[in-house]
Amino acid sequence: MRKILSTHPLHPRATAMLAGAGRLAIASALDAKTLTAEARDADIVIVRAPLPPELFAGAANLRAAIRHGAGLDMIPVEAATAAGVLVANVPAVNARSVAEHVMFTALALLRRFRVMDRDLRAKGWLAGREHANSTSEMAGKTIGIVGLGAVGQAVGHIAAHGFDLTVVATTRSLRPVPERVGFLSIDALVEQSDIIVLCCPLTQETRGLISRERIGRMKPNALLINVSRGPVVDDEALIEALREGRIGGAALDVFSTQPLPPNHPYFGFDNLIVTPHMAGITEESMMRMGVGAAGEALLVLAGKLPVNLRNPEVIEHYRRRFPVGE
Repeated sequence: MRKILSTHPLHPRATAMLAGAGRLAIASALDAKTLTAEARDADIVIVRAPLPPELFAGAANLRAAIRHGAGLDMIPVEAATAAGVLVANVPAVNARSVAEHVMFTALALLRRFRVMDRDLRAKGWLAGREHANSTSEMAGKTIGIVGLGAVGQAVGHIAAHGFDLTVVATTRSLRPVPERVGFLSIDALVEQSDIIVLCCPLTQETRGLISRERIGRMKPNALLINVSRGPVVDDEALIEALREGRIGGAALDVFSTQPLPPNHPYFGFDNLIVTPHMAGITEESMMRMGVGAAGEALLVLAGKLPVNLRNPEVIEHYRRRFPVGE
């Protein structure tokens, strides 16, 4: 029976879809040694944790690594391609979840929710209410979106149509301009935006994109929201800016080191919201991601190519390993 290894449990609908296609196994641990050993006899790997490159060298039966979500940074695509393994993902299905999280954290920062709630509980009604004097409305502000993929477009739509924000964006793609979105260079966006939202993938070009110099260009009350990947931001520069009160605050869902160590400086700021890489996780999005990944797995097991194949250069090698009809 074919083996489908998933790094994490899947939504019940996805599990049901795979029931007749093979034996679904959940990884017993997420370290490189365990994943490599448990993938050795797998036909499909469904990915929600980083895969080690060596996994692909020892998995003779492996047909595909399928990302449970959009970001491919958890899959060493070069190693997969060299081994003749298909790489696929499930794009766009959690865009609304992430966009709603962005607006939630922006509102929480503008309304000083963390300190209000803390002081209300610890010091009483008037102490909590006192924070209202220094809160701010969202309407009329400029939101700058870095990366205009599915998440960035969803953020822009909600921001413009739901909160009457001016929306500007920077993107490397040449797709048509969405309604009510203006385009700026990254430096102009950083300088002009009241809320900066990072939605870009992690690439060599975006690593360290929000540098010390660009953080220095931000408005004194600007907010930085990162739902992309941790290394897009220079941590030391952001900590320094928060410590010195040079920006208004930040909301971070992703980090260069995950899990974030409990003694990390980020936990010490009242104007910083920390969440454990959960912006795209809701019951609804987990269902969509699981069903999407299961659907791609079923296609591959039926001898077809996945809809969202991300390394098409592998096809010739893959077909040598698994001829059509095998």
